[in-house]
Amino acid sequence: MKFKMTYSFLNADLDLIEQELEKTVSSNEPLLSEAGLHLLQAGGKRIRPVFVLLSAMFGEYDIDKVKKVAIALEIIHMASLVHDDVIDDAELRRGRPTIKAKWDNRIAMYTGDYLFARSLEIMTSLENITAHQILSKTIVEVSLGEIEQIKDKYDYEQNLRTYLRRIKRKTALLIAASCQLGGIAGGVPESIHKKLFLFGYYVGMSFQITDDILDFTSTEEELGKPVGEDLLQGNITLPVLFAMENPELKKKISQVTSETSLPEMNDIIAAIAGSDAIDRSIQISDRYLQKGFSVLNELPRNKARSTLSSIAKYIGKRKF
Repeated sequence: MKFKMTYSFLNADLDLIEQELEKTVSSNEPLLSEAGLHLLQAGGKRIRPVFVLLSAMFGEYDIDKVKKVAIALEIIHMASLVHDDVIDDAELRRGRPTIKAKWDNRIAMYTGDYLFARSLEIMTSLENITAHQILSKTIVEVSLGEIEQIKDKYDYEQNLRTYLRRIKRKTALLIAASCQLGGIAGGVPESIHKKLFLFGYYVGMSFQITDDILDFTSTEEELGKPVGEDLLQGNITLPVLFAMENPELKKKISQVTSETSLPEMNDIIAAIAGSDAIDRSIQISDRYLQKGFSVLNELPRNKARSTLSSIAKYIGKRKF
C-alpha cells in the first residue's frame, strides 16, 4: 500500500490545507509571492499537517480550527528549508532549483523570515496560551538547530550527543509540536497532548536518522538532490559518525571539503554504504521508533491511532 493511502480519508481536508497554503505564502510583494509559491509547488509529503489533523482526532475535530495549526506548522517547516538551503549552499530541493539558486541568498533569507512571521500570524486564531508558548519555543529551537548546523560544519571531531541534539532541534521538535498542537486544537486533555508530543518526538528522530541513511543508500532521482550531498556540505550525520570509527575511513572522510571531486566523493559514499555504519544507524532509528510505538499504545484506540501507527511503520521501512 502506498504511503498516502494510509491517510486517504484526510484527502479532502489536506486539499483544503493546500489551497490555504497557497494563499498564505502569497504577498503584496510579487517577488516574495513568487519565491514562496516556487517552494510550495515543489511539493512534499506534508507530514506535519497530517500529524496535526490526526492528533486533533483524539479530541473534537473541527477542520476550520485545526487547519490553521496545520498551515502554521508546514510554513515553519518551509521557512527552515529555505534557510537550510542558504546555509548549505544547496542548488536543488526536491529536484527543483532552490530559492537561493533561482534568486539569491538575500531573497531566500527574507522569504524564510516572511514565512516564519506568517506562521505566527496564522496561529493567533487559536486562543490558547499554551499553544502559543509551544510554537514560540519550537521556533526558537529550530533557529538554534540552524545555528548549530553552521557551527558544526566540517567538524569531524563532533560526537553522537552533538548530532542527536542537532536533529532534535532541526526536525524532531517540529514534528512533536505538530502532534501536540494538533491535540490542543482538538481540545484534548494535557495528559493526551503531552503523549502526542512524545510520540512525535520519537518518530521525528527516527525520521531524520532515516533521511540521513538514505543520503548514502538512495539515488539522486529518489532524493531530489545528489547522493552524499550532506557530507559534501559538511553536515556530519549518524552514518558518518559510525563510519569514522574505522581509522582508515576517518582519514578519508575528514579530508572532505566543498571542493572534493565527484570521483573522491563516490568512493567515500560507497565505503560508508558498504560499512556497518548503515546497519548500526538503522538500529538507532528503530530504537526511537519502538519508543514511539510504546507511547502511541498508551493513547485511546481510534482510527487516528491506527493511522499514526501505519505512518510510523512507513517511516521505519523506507527504502535503504
